[in-house]
Amino acid sequence: MACSFCGDSEGINAYSVTNGVLNNGCFVDALNLVPHVFLLFITFPILFIGWGSQSSKVQIHHNTWLHFPGHNLRWILTFSLLFVHVCEFAEGIVSSKIMGGYDHLHLYMPAFMGFVAATTSVVYYHNIETSNFPKLLLVLFIYWVLAFITKSIKLWKYAEHKVGPQQLRFCITALLVVLYALLMAVEINVIRVRKYVFFANPQKVKPPEDLQDLGVRFLQPFVNLLSKATYWWMNPLIIGAHRRPIELKKIGKLPIAMRALTNYLRLKDAYEDQRTAEDPDRAPSIWRSMYRAFGRPILLSSTFRYLADLLGFAGPLCISGIVKYLNADEDSAAADKTTQIYFGVHFMSSTKLLQNTSVLAVLLFLALILQRTFLQASYYVTIETGINLRGALLAMIYNKILRLSTSNMSMGEMTLGQINNLVAIETNQLMWFLFLCPNLWAMPVQIVMGVILLYYLLGASSLVGAAVIVLLAPIQYLIATKLADTQKNTLEHSTDRLKKTTEILKGIKLLKLYAWENIFCDKVEETRGKELTSLKTFAFYTSLSIFMNAAIPIAAVLATFVMYDFINKSGPSPSEAFAALALFHILVTPLFLLSTVVRFAVKALISVQKLGEFLQSDEIGDDSWRNGDMSVSMQAGKKHLGLTKAINRKQPMRYQMDNYEQPTRRQMRPTETEDVAVKVSNGCFTWGSNLSTLSDINIRIPTGQLTMIVGQVGCGKSSLLLAMLGEMQAIDGRVYWSKLPDCEMVHEGNISKNRYSVAYAAQKSWLLNATVEENITFGSPFNKQRYKAVIDACSLQPDIDLLPFGDQTEIGERGINLSGGQGQRICVARALYQNTNIVFLDDPFSALDIHLSDHLMQEGILKFLQDDKRTVVLVTHKLQYLIHADWIIAMKDGSILREGTLKDIQTHDVQLYDHWKTLMNRQDQELEKDIQQDSQTTLERKTLRRAFYSREAKNQIDDEDEEEEVEEEDDDNLSMTTNRRSKIPWKVCWCYLSSGGFFMVFLMVSSKLLKHSVIVAIDYCLALWTSSKISVSNGTVPNGTSLADISSSNTTLTNDNKNDSYYLPVFIILCAAGITLCLITSLTVEFLGLSAATNLHHNLLNKIIHAPIRFFDITPLGQILNRFSADTNIIDQHIPPTLESLTRSTLLCLSAIGVICSITPIFLIALIPLAAAFYFIQKYFRVASKDLQDLDDSTQLPLLCHFSETAEGLTTIRAFRHEARFKQRMLELTDTNNTAYLFLSAANRWLEVRTDYLGAVIVLAAAGASIWSFRFGLPSGGLVGLGLTYALTVTNYLNWVVRNLADLEVQMSAVKKVNSFLSTESENYEGSMDTSQVPENWPQDGEIKIQDLCVRYDPMLKPVLKHVNAYIEPGQKVGICGRTGSGKSSLSLAFFNMVDIFEGKIIIDGIDICKLPLPTLRSRLSIILQDPVLFSGSIRFNLDPERTCTDDRLWEALEIAQLKNMVKALPGGLDAVVTEGGENFSVGQRQLFCLARAFVRKSSILIMDEATASIDMATENILQKVVMTAFADRTVVTIAHRVHTILTADLVIVMKRGNILEYDKPETLLEQEDGMFASFVKADM
Repeated sequence: MACSFCGDSEGINAYSVTNGVLNNGCFVDALNLVPHVFLLFITFPILFIGWGSQSSKVQIHHNTWLHFPGHNLRWILTFSLLFVHVCEFAEGIVSSKIMGGYDHLHLYMPAFMGFVAATTSVVYYHNIETSNFPKLLLVLFIYWVLAFITKSIKLWKYAEHKVGPQQLRFCITALLVVLYALLMAVEINVIRVRKYVFFANPQKVKPPEDLQDLGVRFLQPFVNLLSKATYWWMNPLIIGAHRRPIELKKIGKLPIAMRALTNYLRLKDAYEDQRTAEDPDRAPSIWRSMYRAFGRPILLSSTFRYLADLLGFAGPLCISGIVKYLNADEDSAAADKTTQIYFGVHFMSSTKLLQNTSVLAVLLFLALILQRTFLQASYYVTIETGINLRGALLAMIYNKILRLSTSNMSMGEMTLGQINNLVAIETNQLMWFLFLCPNLWAMPVQIVMGVILLYYLLGASSLVGAAVIVLLAPIQYLIATKLADTQKNTLEHSTDRLKKTTEILKGIKLLKLYAWENIFCDKVEETRGKELTSLKTFAFYTSLSIFMNAAIPIAAVLATFVMYDFINKSGPSPSEAFAALALFHILVTPLFLLSTVVRFAVKALISVQKLGEFLQSDEIGDDSWRNGDMSVSMQAGKKHLGLTKAINRKQPMRYQMDNYEQPTRRQMRPTETEDVAVKVSNGCFTWGSNLSTLSDINIRIPTGQLTMIVGQVGCGKSSLLLAMLGEMQAIDGRVYWSKLPDCEMVHEGNISKNRYSVAYAAQKSWLLNATVEENITFGSPFNKQRYKAVIDACSLQPDIDLLPFGDQTEIGERGINLSGGQGQRICVARALYQNTNIVFLDDPFSALDIHLSDHLMQEGILKFLQDDKRTVVLVTHKLQYLIHADWIIAMKDGSILREGTLKDIQTHDVQLYDHWKTLMNRQDQELEKDIQQDSQTTLERKTLRRAFYSREAKNQIDDEDEEEEVEEEDDDNLSMTTNRRSKIPWKVCWCYLSSGGFFMVFLMVSSKLLKHSVIVAIDYCLALWTSSKISVSNGTVPNGTSLADISSSNTTLTNDNKNDSYYLPVFIILCAAGITLCLITSLTVEFLGLSAATNLHHNLLNKIIHAPIRFFDITPLGQILNRFSADTNIIDQHIPPTLESLTRSTLLCLSAIGVICSITPIFLIALIPLAAAFYFIQKYFRVASKDLQDLDDSTQLPLLCHFSETAEGLTTIRAFRHEARFKQRMLELTDTNNTAYLFLSAANRWLEVRTDYLGAVIVLAAAGASIWSFRFGLPSGGLVGLGLTYALTVTNYLNWVVRNLADLEVQMSAVKKVNSFLSTESENYEGSMDTSQVPENWPQDGEIKIQDLCVRYDPMLKPVLKHVNAYIEPGQKVGICGRTGSGKSSLSLAFFNMVDIFEGKIIIDGIDICKLPLPTLRSRLSIILQDPVLFSGSIRFNLDPERTCTDDRLWEALEIAQLKNMVKALPGGLDAVVTEGGENFSVGQRQLFCLARAFVRKSSILIMDEATASIDMATENILQKVVMTAFADRTVVTIAHRVHTILTADLVIVMKRGNILEYDKPETLLEQEDGMFASFVKADM
């Protein structure tokens, strides 16, 4: 075909200008080319020069990004411009084709050039914007003006020649004129705002604050519109994740607008604004404040959502159009050649456009792209808002926690659990509600629209189908509520199970020594049984819900088409049928989701109610009195300080304490002025509920002196401290804190922060999850000298040396658990280290032994604190320290008994003084005896050391599992990581499935495949049915719809009926089969998951309970508990639905692609690049998603810990006045977690946008392939409809495939962790002897022979006992002593075969214990351990879990242990409750219970492992006697830590480094002056 710009039709000279230049259409078109060419000529050089000179363009850091005004509008207009240019181009080509002859270039050439120019303009603009060089925008301005003018001329000429809107080209030109005008306006606006030209002083603009801060990596708010819509800026992060895992550093900080503080201030203002002056007590509504603070983004999101939903209906309509017009295409082409010719050129009519199948295919593609972009934008906006809301709520809750009144916490109105729930559950539920709430108002609209369209397509019968869907929705809701209830039940059972498991693990040593593992194991299994029952219900309802979701569309389609057949006596046409099918698929989703959304809305209502109650609960009083007598100015200043702190977020909050070298000393004033630090006058204080705890309190605390508060247990000593700190409610009276001496007020303003903060060490030690050093410095600057002095005073150095990283070791929940004494000393050290004038110590000696107490008293309190002239208030039970006190306050029953110096009391209250004296004598005796060589502390250090010793050993000799895991954790060999990180853990998946049972796996796979083939068959049947009708009636009319045509030929009618009567029953049967299969598959998956969970937990529990004691030394308790809590929960509840969803969406996608390929095989060509793209997208995404999920989890834990920590340590934090620092920390933690979560959701959007676009391309390819193949007469219309409907479903399910894959991968790690524990070795329970061979009453005499015994804890470790020989006669009392680590305790464990005896043997009553079955051996001996362990339950259960003894026997045991009277007094006697860990008894009482437990077992051998460490002297003496009498005829082996306890023994064994050093009667050993035993005893005297 010849080619010329103007074309040359017959007889018309296209180049003639006789009617005037502008009346030649071709010239006008040529004129239109000018602006485009102009733009290209100018911009290309600028772009190339720019790119050349700034080769670093790509690397430009984001701090130079800046948006010119009208940025988003410009992008939207340019996109519309591109779209219109494409239309113009298409129209030109079609017109040119219709005219034939020459090719009329001028019809489509300008359009093509316009397209290129518009693309260039946006690229050019973007580059100018990033480099912030607005002067160059002038070029664009000139271009818009020129283009506007040339297009307007064209439009004017059209109007002159009577070309109207019914011609397509006129519409397009008009649109272009409007667009150019708008773009011109945008450009003028930029000039107006930025004044970069025509103005004298251009406006200097800086990029937003966030972008100047290089730490901000979350760029969504700052990138351009295209990048915003497609998350292009995420690419480097997601693709980079492949090479190196994403760390916290990589995701940086949050932009200011999203930080918790910003949002907190927004929410708080909205909340406080509701408190009116008239009604200050009215509780503000949280909903209203949420709406005020975050309403706008939700509205924006809803708008996006509406747009997306409306565009969603374009799909079915386009399919209907394509199928309808496929036949009509060829006929209509020639029909109107002559009609519309102006300017000698053909004009296409506007209506024709929408009847062209290729146009429809492109429109379908564009609609899909837009719909998906809007949908993802809507999701993103809600998620960002939800995250902002959560940050604000967390900050609000935290601020409230810091002001909660203490009585609230202790009286149990607000438990820690409730606070943790608020933080972990309620805030998340509100966040989820925000995510889902646009659905609440978008879905009804979507449903109504869908029903209207269905009615338009199929008439009345469609309403039947719609009714099926709508009527089944309430059932969905019912199921959803049931699900929520069962989940609650399950949760209760699983917390119960966890509690029991924790108890078992904490007391595992005792359980093993007493051979009670199985009893306790059964208790856990019983609870687990209950949990599984509710899990079964859960699984059942879940599968019902899945079934409904899959079956409803089938049922609806069935109902509709059967009804249609019934009314119209024939099947629908393919175009209607498949549009309807697609519509049903669209309708089901909102209905399924609606039930979920409604459920979340209900939950959100409850959450808001709980939050409201919490925010309204009691707060602590205003403690102005703490700042001087009435120093109001101070108060105002303090408030002010707090505020400025919060708002100025540039400087990190640091406390500049006065330099520590010269602690600001108090000026000592002459004594005649009353020098009092704190004074309470007729105080009466309560813990709420108006029962006064402290009454009639008049005391004074002298400044710079040591005041001691003494009294019996429970007389209100601690309460007095708290009352002075303002934690109690004052009913009456005042607490005065002295003002600062005037000279010190001058000292910088920041003293005020120090002055009234009180260093307070509570009775119950409170540690942060931080390093030891951070726990001691507690936010003050580090000062080496001072730190060292404090550590020495508290004798912490030996403990610190034991820790793996010294004082940089993490302690607390996430780190290493310290013992009570160590924790307490750290708390005291914290109080000493702070530079405060007043120090309150609440019984710091309670958990310390004598050695340490003395040291702490001398070095810490008398020396360190008194030298600084700090005012010290000390609550104590150790009366021997009273001599050091400057002032004594004696309390009794909540009031003051006496106050004064020791001398005063000696003269005035002789009785009290004598009473003290007798007590002191007793304590002094104890003191003499107790300078023991092996105290409780050394013991604590020992346990600590043992744990680390074993951990290091473990680290040296990793078993293969571990090595494998370690390799996974850190491996910097890049190619390796890339490979490994993108692999799917098939092995673990297989392990999971196999633990579910092979039959279930087979059932699941086969039913899934069957179900999907049936569903395809249903649709295929529909396709054949509908298109058979067309092919039959095709003889008459292409569409074959009007009734007249059908009745005109009888043959058609009969044919139709035959077909219908044949297709309809088949269709019905297939649908019924499909529905049943849906039910079967959903049930099999859930129950497969259930059986897998059952087996995994059962095996795990048994493995762990029967593991050797060594395993528990090496493995941290937290790690084991995690397997039972988090991992088991994932296996129970999360893997089955994910697995179900994954298989379903994968099979749907595969079946859809299969169908398309079978209908139009040419589609396969397009499939190859698409599959490759999909593979890379999922590969990159899975790795990044896994990292981001890990980050989200790992940042959530510290946040929750911080909340519970704060709630526990409220009094301490408030006494120290560190609220602001803790708030800051909370904000940081919240922001970190929110950053991770934001990135995770942005990554999900990244994936979904990409898979959605891929889906759109699939639809386009399928449509193109069908249209192209149809020309060659391949598929029938019905099959084309089927193919396109399936292609549409692919778009919905592609991203689910990837998301579920990624989720499953993360969840499978739980299975992997559980599996790694399943490989641990169990203890050898069998032994080589049969139980029947062991005499019934063995061991009768209790004769013990130890022959050449060698023992080690692990085959890899050095032996702890080397060739020990000993002989113990029946009934002998033997004492074993030695320094720490000499092997004493190891010997006691050897009797129970708890350690690896690798040489030699122990023979008890003639039987080698290594041959005995473990349960037999351990149940026949008794042992009393050094740390008392009690289990929750009754006292009876603690003494005798096997239920074998009579009550008399139990009472007898209690009597021996001096507990009978106490237990008698308890409600329920033997059945009285023991709380978890025996917390309701004191440590001494617990120890006595353990003794009683040993007495219940009347075995002839008793081993006491230093059982008297935490008992006071009097009780201990009684016990010694009792053991001597009650066990007179039995063998008792005492492992002594205080030598005086074994002076009366028959035989003493002194050990050193695993060998026996001395072995004889105590008398004989004492005679050897230089002997080890003698030296011990000397030290002890």
